Amino acid sequence: MVEHAQEALFRPVRAGNAFEETVERLMQSIRLGVVAPGERLPSERDLATRLGVSRVTVREAIRSLQENHYVESRRGRYGGTFVKDSLPKSAPGKEFGDLHDVLTLRRVLETGAAETAAGRSLGPAERRGLRARLEEASTSSLAEYRRKDSRLHLAIAEATGSAALTAAVAESRMRANELLDHIPLLEPNLAHSNAQHERIIVSILDGDPAAARQAMAEHLDGTASLLRGFLV
Repeated sequence: MVEHAQEALFRPVRAGNAFEETVERLMQSIRLGVVAPGERLPSERDLATRLGVSRVTVREAIRSLQENHYVESRRGRYGGTFVKDSLPKSAPGKEFGDLHDVLTLRRVLETGAAETAAGRSLGPAERRGLRARLEEASTSSLAEYRRKDSRLHLAIAEATGSAALTAAVAESRMRANELLDHIPLLEPNLAHSNAQHERIIVSILDGDPAAARQAMAEHLDGTASLLRGFLV
């Protein structure tokens, strides 16, 4: 049964968010007990083959889990990457049952906002504002990242010209941030997010609604993978 469970979890991931989905699959295998505390994960080469990603991606994902105390590396003849005997726990009393609701609402609102903003004729001030928020997010420190990231997403909503939509995105983002505050900031994910932000803003400024919607959807899918991996 364990072999069947591993086959189900360690299946090929989608190309758009390879790092985030690799982290999600590894975390699911740990949280569901498919790889129990003290047991060894499949080798990097095996995981890369099963997940359909590069060994570099697998290595970055494992390093992120090491840094957050889910796994540890052991050297020697019987070495490898092992799930730690004692795993980090979620915040006491915190319920994450509304995760699906939060992610669904966020996807509907923010993909629509990106598409609508790209379909408008933006003025010089609006275009400068989007570029400025993008630059702030991409150069932000880890301590400031959540705030600058939130500000960029709100700027995209503001570029739709709809105060009601901007308010809805702000409320949705507050709910999302409550969940994001319970997962670690992973540097490979932040680098990937910054590249995705660039594609979103370029698509909006180029007036390409379909590309803006697709780029935002892919970006949100990556965040959703990490939230599911760490919280579900």
